[in-house]
Amino acid sequence: MTKILASFYGAILFAQAASGGEPRLTSGREIYRAACIGCHGPDGKGMPQSTIGFEPPKTFPDFTACTATTREPNADWTSIIHNGGPARGFSEIMPSFGEALDRDQIEAVIQYVRSLCPDRAWPRGELNLPRAMVTEKAFPEDEAVITTAINANGAAGVSSKVVYEKRFGAGNQIEVAVPFRFERQDTRTWFGGVGDIALGYKRLLLHSLRTGSIFSITGEAVLPTGNRDRGLGKGVTVFESFASYGQILPANSFVQFQGGVEVPTHRDDAAKAVFWRTALGKTFTQGKGFGRLWSPMVELLADKELVTGEKTNWDVLPQMQVTLSKRQHIRASVGVQFPVNNTGSRSTKLMFYLLWDWFDGGLREGWK
Repeated sequence: MTKILASFYGAILFAQAASGGEPRLTSGREIYRAACIGCHGPDGKGMPQSTIGFEPPKTFPDFTACTATTREPNADWTSIIHNGGPARGFSEIMPSFGEALDRDQIEAVIQYVRSLCPDRAWPRGELNLPRAMVTEKAFPEDEAVITTAINANGAAGVSSKVVYEKRFGAGNQIEVAVPFRFERQDTRTWFGGVGDIALGYKRLLLHSLRTGSIFSITGEAVLPTGNRDRGLGKGVTVFESFASYGQILPANSFVQFQGGVEVPTHRDDAAKAVFWRTALGKTFTQGKGFGRLWSPMVELLADKELVTGEKTNWDVLPQMQVTLSKRQHIRASVGVQFPVNNTGSRSTKLMFYLLWDWFDGGLREGWK
């Protein structure tokens, strides 16, 4: 009933705007005032229930809050405006304007709504590139990710890492990573436990939608919480710093880079190391640009301990990320990490992760 009422309400507004032979609405502000103001308010903060005359969702989005208007790419906004709220698992109150607005008009109203956030320090959602399996992305995020790797050859073993990321402000993020590892011994029994927990801080330095580029730096402290004697940790605190860079390429393609250094507090217990990673991918969208996202990627990974005689480890990791929920805030990825050299002591690994962008809703939200 509420969906019918909302659609009827939007239709009346458009009829009023078009009556009397008025010209076609072209500016984003005009379209917003004709079609959106009835629910979202003249200031973009949402109308009170006493004014709209029907039961609204729990809260209307506040378009003046930069954290809400900058995170998602234009494609997400277009999908919701064109197909209505239910198309992305949001409220039925949001009607479909696919027949009332053409692409140019939808683009115009999106740009107007985005202008309600005047702070340009917030990076646009287009720069939030798909998360690779290993390469750290530059965009600050609110996510929880569980990554698991299973040895496909050699000694049987399973390792997992739970990562929690919390964004604050325009370009800051804190991160906690808790690793787990389980291995099969010669006695055919398994042992395992928690590894070295990492605490990190990311700072966004540069971003430009015009050039399609984003750059950030991160510092981490890896604490010796794992049992070194059982191979669960290094037994020493390690400070890690790295830079991350993302670049949008033509045809929905992208490339991401990460490079950094690991410095232990006691060089006698662990070696200093460097690492660099590259991820190249492309995103395909189902449903004429409105549906599920598929992002095949391939990563080239390298790391080296800065010890005389040590060789660089090279790995290649093809993978596929796919969105699971209609809201696209639950995603999964699967891939296989192949060692290119030094294969005697390193296993091929089957890897997968489950990602939850918790800012966009709960685990059970956005599926229907």
